Amino acid sequence: MVSFRVEGFREMEAALDELASLSTRRSVARRALIKAAQPMAELMRSLAPDDPNTANEDLVGSIAVSPTLSDRQRGLHRRMFPNHRTSVEVFVGAGPVPQAHLQEFGTQHHAPQPFGRPAFDMDARNLIDRLGREMWSEIQRSVARARRRQARS
Repeated sequence: MVSFRVEGFREMEAALDELASLSTRRSVARRALIKAAQPMAELMRSLAPDDPNTANEDLVGSIAVSPTLSDRQRGLHRRMFPNHRTSVEVFVGAGPVPQAHLQEFGTQHHAPQPFGRPAFDMDARNLIDRLGREMWSEIQRSVARARRRQARS
């Protein structure tokens, strides 16, 4: 179980309210999430086993930060989170390579070589700190753009 104490959301929410549309707010959050999650993806890549003999199914190369999932991943996600349409999500992990979960959890013939959970455990608190900084930065840029557009009108 991981728990966090986060401060400053009232101020952040008030700043987000300055942005006119829901789509702008979601874009701000998505950009901040993607930037904040990149170091975790890098950490996963550094921890993932790399087999040079599997160039076509490269686990390390498939690890990315993305706001979308593959069709297979999307089906599982919809079953787990049926009311996700109003949220902003970013996914960090291996792409659609067949061996990702086998490496992480192992099989009866292969010991686990975890890379996702250890990366999360090492970087989760730092990710929250980065996210706060990135959200403020994105909000300030978007509010400044909106004010410039309004001044031109």
